Amino acid sequence: MGVECFVTGGSGFIGQHLVARLSAAGHTVRVLMRKPGDIERLREQAEQLGGVAGPIHAVEGDISKAGLGLSERDKRCVSAARVVFHLAAQFTWGLTLEQAHAVNVQGALNVAELAVSQGARLLMVGGYMLRNEPHLLGIGVDIAQPERTDWPAVYRRVGGYEGSKLEAHFAVVRYMHEVGGDYAIVHPATVFGHSETGHIVGGQPLAGLIRDLAAGRFMAVPGTAEHWLPLVTVDYLVAMIVGVAFDPAMNRREVLAMYEHTPNLQGLLQLLAAALSVKAPRWHVPITLLRAVLRIPGLGKRLGISAESLNFIQTQRFDMAESTRLERRYRIAHPDMGRALENTVRYVMGGDLAQVRSAAGGLQSSPTVISGRRG
Repeated sequence: MGVECFVTGGSGFIGQHLVARLSAAGHTVRVLMRKPGDIERLREQAEQLGGVAGPIHAVEGDISKAGLGLSERDKRCVSAARVVFHLAAQFTWGLTLEQAHAVNVQGALNVAELAVSQGARLLMVGGYMLRNEPHLLGIGVDIAQPERTDWPAVYRRVGGYEGSKLEAHFAVVRYMHEVGGDYAIVHPATVFGHSETGHIVGGQPLAGLIRDLAAGRFMAVPGTAEHWLPLVTVDYLVAMIVGVAFDPAMNRREVLAMYEHTPNLQGLLQLLAAALSVKAPRWHVPITLLRAVLRIPGLGKRLGISAESLNFIQTQRFDMAESTRLERRYRIAHPDMGRALENTVRYVMGGDLAQVRSAAGGLQSSPTVISGRRG
């Protein structure tokens, strides 16, 4: 039997697939949109991804506003939602503290307050770096007492986007515990395309990586042979999100959505290069050296590199026992990595590889590093 669901960030990459899956399962899906007139486009996209258009509806609002800026009518529309899926976030490198906090932190708290007010479960999408305790401690996060963290200092170290995502997580968890709210959190790795269709949107980091690799922009591998960028397919991620969202036993629990056998960064580049029929970079460049180089004013912009993206390339490995247990419970499994990457490459490149290279023009000489943005 279908239930009422409320989704923020439903127009994004992960959100599109989530809305499609929920609607296909017979759930009513109300999507928060600043421009509700765009709902027809989302319905069409959801149908293309295997969903059903009929149960998908728009609700006008903005997570950065108190009460999400909902009208009285729309408040009544979403009041029956039993699960509130929070995926919305402002992403761009170089966000100021004020910009990032208003949407990613206060916005998350606004969504949490709505969920609590109607007795709904909050399913929040976080990020795998929140499970990397050595990294959190290294950048100054007080894990035991997060409210004592000097968050402006954290923002300065890792950038506005990642700093705000970290702060939002701890702020929401603290609030939900204070008020006795029901919540669960899924922490995804870097998201790539659908394992069968390869579907991915152009702004996703892995799509940009594929285009840059095809254009010959990778001259070196950031980090060492120990560094990796953990990945997850969007279809596995959404299956895990939905499983956790409707699982009563997952109240106040957190789980990783990650393919733990993702190869190291050099191996990943080799897989993608093979699918593109281009050469993969062989040499490594220390991340500390890259950070130093990127301090030169304007160089990062010219090379298409942000120092913030380097935070996601790590050596830390993760405990996947809980994820493995849930895979058995929800009857889901990671698809074949090689095939999924090939399908993503095929989708990104679309037409003829030679045409893409030609369009890339003079981008052959600048090294590029990978972004760790989550979908």
